[in-house]
Amino acid sequence: MATKRRSFTAQFKFKVALEAVKGVKTLSELASEHGVHPNQIGQWIQHTFRTQVTN
Repeated sequence: MATKRRSFTAQFKFKVALEAVKGVKTLSELASEHGVHPNQIGQWIQHTFRTQVTN
């Protein structure tokens, strides 16, 4: 039986993206801390700030 895909709330994505933009920790550190891939955090950052700029 296949495992179910994980989904993350918008609030969680924003929190992690904001932590990454602050620059206190590297993407790799944040990724291992939150259990996601570093590229995923990069995508959340792009999406978060693209959405904020257009609104």
